[in-house]
Amino acid sequence: MRIYGKPVEEVPLNRGRTVWAGRAWNEGCWTMGEAAVVAIWVVAILVALAVGFFVARSLRSPRGDNAEDLVSAARLEAQRILAKAEEEGRARAEAFREREEAALEHRRVELETMETRLLQREETLEQRAANLAAREQMLMERERELAEARQQAESLREKARAELERVAGIDARAAKEELLRQVEDEARREAMLLVRDLEVKAREEADRRARRILATAIQRLSSEVVTETTVSVVPLPSDDMKGRIIGREGRNIRALEAITGVNLIIDDTPEAVSISSFDPVRREIARLTLERLVAEGRIHPASIEEAYDKAQAEVEQTIRDAGEWALLEVGLSRMHPELVTLLGRLKYRTSYGQNVLNHLVESAHIASMLAAELGVDAGPVKRAALLHDIGKAVTHEVEGSHALIGAEIARRFGEDPAVVHGIEAHHNEVEPRTLLAVLVQAADAVSAARPGARREVLESYVRRLERLEGIAREFEGVERVFAMQAGREVRVVVDPGEVDDLAAADLARRIARKLEEDLQYPGQIQVTVIREFRATDYAR
Repeated sequence: MRIYGKPVEEVPLNRGRTVWAGRAWNEGCWTMGEAAVVAIWVVAILVALAVGFFVARSLRSPRGDNAEDLVSAARLEAQRILAKAEEEGRARAEAFREREEAALEHRRVELETMETRLLQREETLEQRAANLAAREQMLMERERELAEARQQAESLREKARAELERVAGIDARAAKEELLRQVEDEARREAMLLVRDLEVKAREEADRRARRILATAIQRLSSEVVTETTVSVVPLPSDDMKGRIIGREGRNIRALEAITGVNLIIDDTPEAVSISSFDPVRREIARLTLERLVAEGRIHPASIEEAYDKAQAEVEQTIRDAGEWALLEVGLSRMHPELVTLLGRLKYRTSYGQNVLNHLVESAHIASMLAAELGVDAGPVKRAALLHDIGKAVTHEVEGSHALIGAEIARRFGEDPAVVHGIEAHHNEVEPRTLLAVLVQAADAVSAARPGARREVLESYVRRLERLEGIAREFEGVERVFAMQAGREVRVVVDPGEVDDLAAADLARRIARKLEEDLQYPGQIQVTVIREFRATDYAR
């Protein structure tokens, strides 16, 4: 192959690539510069021939006298033209040669760079190949070691088996046959006993199976026995904080009790203050309020109201979280948000000393286990058991049986009619018509009847205090009512626009007479009517 008139040779490189390298070789061929010179000489000869032609014609013309002069002039002109053409050809050939040599040098540098890179890549690949070969060798060694270990283990197993056969005096096949024969004899004897007892046990199967299902469900149940109290204790950093809680002339403690509706007990207990209230929600809000005030260190009526609002919002969020926890605990995914909120409110309510929300979760687990034992769908049964006491979240606001109230709430929020029937029938206000309703009744009874689940004393105490507040709330102008001192005091907050000072005294007297007529209680009950007028404006 030739490049610009010069032969080149093929230089094979890595990966099958071919690089053409020019090599100066002047034997037997012309360079581009020589070809240009030859072309110029050809042109000069042609020009000389043309000049000779014209000179010949001139000799044949009338002015043949000057032929020699013309020939001389033509020769001189031809020589001049030839010299000029030769000079230009050589200049062009030189420029062309320099340009081609520069291009070839650039190409050579590029080829050398590429060759260097390819060599480096080849070295890298060779190194990787060596690493892979070493790793393969190591894996082969490990496989060989594992094979040897397996052979040793198999040899040891055979030796142990032979030793056991020698000690027992019997080989493995005979021992297996003897064992199978004994098992077969025992199975045949047990089958005969089972056939003989079938007729006797057939009559008792229904009752026995029912007892077994209930016993299995109760044994699978694991729950904590929670004893609710009516007193919460708030730790203090020091006893000096008690004076700041009381405030000047008792203004802070009065404001705190009036806003939260609880009774603060500040006694000789070191670094602690007790909060007493039968309403667990109210007690929890008061506890969070007092803890926030103690942490901030600023205790006055304005900061008490601010801390109370924050604590109330926090408890509301806790209520929502408790409802969502109950759904996750029993494995339910979808429920109306209002029902979830009502479930969360039951975290702070008790029934005969048993936490209602825990009782619902416990009943849902028991109902699910009973349904699984009977082979029915556990989803609707769990849902009905979880919601069967939902009415207790609003019984202090709505009169009536909590079963019927809960069924109406579930129906209003789109629950399945079978679930609604299970709720309304769990205390037989409505005759149970489905297996689901019967299972809900059974789960409710098992959860309530286990040892330590309920205490009658606390329930009657809470009912008496709720009745106490309800009687005072029936009078006009009453905004809020708080039962304090375990029911020995009732604080009534009235609307100052509807009740004046004279009417407040008369209202206290009428509430006291109403309590004497409708309520049975030991000792006496103090009725305090609080009328507070506040005027608020803003400077802008």
